[in-house]
Amino acid sequence: MHAWLCETPTGVDALTWKELPTPQPQASEVLIEIKAASLNFPDLLMVQGQYQTKPPLPFVPGAEYAGVVCAVGENVKHLKIGQHVACLSGTGGFGTHTLAPAALCMPLPPGFAFVDAAAFIMTYATSHHALVDRAGLKAGETVLVLGAAGGVGTAAIQIAKACGARVIAAASSAEKCALCTSIGADATINYSTENLREAIKALTGGKGLDVVYDPVGGDFAEPVLRSMAWRGRYLVIGFVGGSIPALPWNLALLKGSSIVGVYWGEFAKREPQANAAMMAELAQWYLQGKIKPVIDRTLPMADLKAALVRMGSRGVMGKLVLVN
Repeated sequence: MHAWLCETPTGVDALTWKELPTPQPQASEVLIEIKAASLNFPDLLMVQGQYQTKPPLPFVPGAEYAGVVCAVGENVKHLKIGQHVACLSGTGGFGTHTLAPAALCMPLPPGFAFVDAAAFIMTYATSHHALVDRAGLKAGETVLVLGAAGGVGTAAIQIAKACGARVIAAASSAEKCALCTSIGADATINYSTENLREAIKALTGGKGLDVVYDPVGGDFAEPVLRSMAWRGRYLVIGFVGGSIPALPWNLALLKGSSIVGVYWGEFAKREPQANAAMMAELAQWYLQGKIKPVIDRTLPMADLKAALVRMGSRGVMGKLVLVN
């Protein structure tokens, strides 16, 4: 097998493509022949040594991937050789093969494309857990999605529309806003050229936002918090904008609003049955055409370095996927 190896987490340039022994699965593991692997922002942070969890060195980056089971270890009952699966294991995806815990593998129904499957679990699970479970989103409510043209943003637009909500998508360029419109957003805000708070006021008739989906953080958080409707829910997804905002919490008091943390990974560990039911529902939504990952582009696995640079430039719309 071959894989991209991170031996010193000092950045993209330190990654090397190496031939490695093909491992054999131990108990409760499977060996997967990787067909496609998507990039997520933590992949970039991990190879820079800046992520909140640091894998033992050396490691193969690549949190999320899809492929074919080619060997199974003892005690694996729900997977078999030749089965198509998607997996989010945190590392191992940027190569030709990887070992994965069988419990983390999602069996793919017939008709689920590898490229879509590789770009599915993290973004759609995060967005469904946020909007449906944590926010209790109802049909007719208004949702603002920040960073709306990114991986989780595009997933959030589709899931909110599937729930019957009105979606306002906020992004940093006209091109990104056009993408959001094409996948179902009812209105857009280009926050590079528009005043975010004034635009929200105009688009909601002064009522404000019922739900905010925020994977960005930074300077957008306070004007958006000031734009909440009564009993609004502000979903804290992440901080790709770089800074964690310090907010005046009296705003939550005045609006009777909730600041809601979203940590899908911990939810999946603590509530595995609820998570499995959610993933089954999402797979059905995909097969029904309600949701479909937005793929910025596919590149050969050999182009990982260029793909990570593109992700770091904030130029990606949807998800970047590497294919073998």
